[in-house]
Amino acid sequence: MKSFSDYSALVDKAIKDINYPDGELASLYEPIQYAMSAGGKRLRPGLMLMSCEAFGGDASAAMDAACGIEMFHNFTLLHDDVMDNSDTRRGRPSVHAKWNTNSAILSGDTMLTLATRLISKVPDSRLRLILDIFNNMAIRVYEGQAMDMDFEKRDDITKEDYIRMIMDKTGALIGAAAQIGALIGGASEKEAQEMYEYGMMLGIAFQIQDDWLDVYGDAYTFGKPIGGDINNNKKTYLLLSAMECDPAQRKALVDAMALAPGETKVRIVTNIYDRLKISEISRKAVGHYSALATAALKRAGIPEENKELFRKLTDKLTGRKI
Repeated sequence: MKSFSDYSALVDKAIKDINYPDGELASLYEPIQYAMSAGGKRLRPGLMLMSCEAFGGDASAAMDAACGIEMFHNFTLLHDDVMDNSDTRRGRPSVHAKWNTNSAILSGDTMLTLATRLISKVPDSRLRLILDIFNNMAIRVYEGQAMDMDFEKRDDITKEDYIRMIMDKTGALIGAAAQIGALIGGASEKEAQEMYEYGMMLGIAFQIQDDWLDVYGDAYTFGKPIGGDINNNKKTYLLLSAMECDPAQRKALVDAMALAPGETKVRIVTNIYDRLKISEISRKAVGHYSALATAALKRAGIPEENKELFRKLTDKLTGRKI
């Protein structure tokens, strides 16, 4: 039986084999190739291939769509970096930092169209359905990004607001990857909808785990400095959970978040989290959404021998060793 690493390796090879125009069009396509070569977990395309084969299909039938999902994901990251004015991505200069903002916007626009073209290479019998899923997912991702940007200016955000935002910004894309893969593999629409639910719940658990790692993880394993969310005043599950606790601690937390970025700010905020047991609250939430993902998987009709691979992926993404 293949492992998730086997599926992600297949995607990685297919992405490296994509041919882009060069010559006078190099300024448009070099940033795309650069963005797509940055690596990463290849979670979404790997999950699509895995879902396809779980229902009896062949991963090769879903490879174009898998590359399309990864192209779309990287398009969103490219534009996110422009909006956030972030100069690094996966440990190297972001596209707009390496080229310029105009190049990043135009190359990102092109990535979206390339992604749609790749998704359209699914079997004709399911083309309309899969395009509807892809387009509906894309709208949800944009809406999630809009909410995330709006949250930066608001002080009344709740944990429930945050969950709704990450359902759109993170969960919808992971869910669509699993759903489309299942449909290509021969699943019924009902079974594929359960795979969407699996991916959605997995995405929520994964994002909360990511928030937790930003505070309690190891910088080397996490892949970026610890405390970045605290220093950037990012509204995470941890921060919003702490804000719902004791009013006196809330005042201390508000004062701490107003400090200048640096190690002192991270240490003070983390100490408040520790007093409020925010780590335990967050880990409990990760477990809750992981359980919902597992429940959806049980309803999806996957042969029992194929479920273990999805359970292992869930454990890997939501219980990563640090």
